[in-house]
Amino acid sequence: MRTCAMLMTLPLTINRDSNTHLLICDMKTGKLYISITIVITWWALTGCSSKTKVDIPRKNVPPEAIQTALSSCDGLFKQREDLDKLRTAIKTLADVRDADNRNYQVEWTYSKYNFFLGKHTTNEDEAEAALGQGRDAGKIASRIEPQKPDGHFWYAANLGELSKRSPITVGLKSVDDIKEAMNKVLEIQPDYQGASAYDALGQVELMTRLKGGDAQKAVDYFEKGLQLAPDNTNLKLHLGEAYLAVKRDADARKQLDQLLAMKPNPEYMPEYRECVDKARKLIETNF
Repeated sequence: MRTCAMLMTLPLTINRDSNTHLLICDMKTGKLYISITIVITWWALTGCSSKTKVDIPRKNVPPEAIQTALSSCDGLFKQREDLDKLRTAIKTLADVRDADNRNYQVEWTYSKYNFFLGKHTTNEDEAEAALGQGRDAGKIASRIEPQKPDGHFWYAANLGELSKRSPITVGLKSVDDIKEAMNKVLEIQPDYQGASAYDALGQVELMTRLKGGDAQKAVDYFEKGLQLAPDNTNLKLHLGEAYLAVKRDADARKQLDQLLAMKPNPEYMPEYRECVDKARKLIETNF
């Protein structure tokens, strides 16, 4: 598992000992600053270090270069089903990330793009690296603008996807971090990304039923999300799954049928097709 640090005015290194403590030291003096027992997640997420898994060179990026990069990446992201386009977008943003002068939009957008790459690549090493980078950049963004939803959301989204891939070593230890970040999104902007914070919180409840998660609470989250964003196909799909979990089969079938009948949003065609495929499989296996 990779250990990453984030944005810091002092040069720091972070090491994890066998008891999952973090020792944070000044590289110049060796002086011990903090010893923290990790309860929620295996990574140090201070939001205060200039180091990530791959060090970002210190440089002065002109504002016009940043805007040019963001504009070009927007077009590439629209073609995200071609993962090479997504990789190009990520590389383009990586080239304008400035460790001395963090840009909020660059950081959260970089986090978002890494999430989509990590979720869809079939290369496990690439997925883990992308999601780790996305998690770290999202955390940085949430430190830069704590009263905006983007950083909190994409930090938690990347961490959630990492949790799905490693439910024992990452997932159970990350539940509270994910919940805290997504609840912060609800506090700031409940309808952000089509009320997807409700979707994320509902999924956490479904995924952790053996460790205290509550399927009925998941139903409540998904229903609240759909009140704000009735065209969110992920919410409909996951509400169908939650209804099945609480033995409301007729309601589950209704949600899945509604999903299949929905007119897709052209901006989210890849996600729509993914939801449709999963809905059809649920119908085939449960009805």
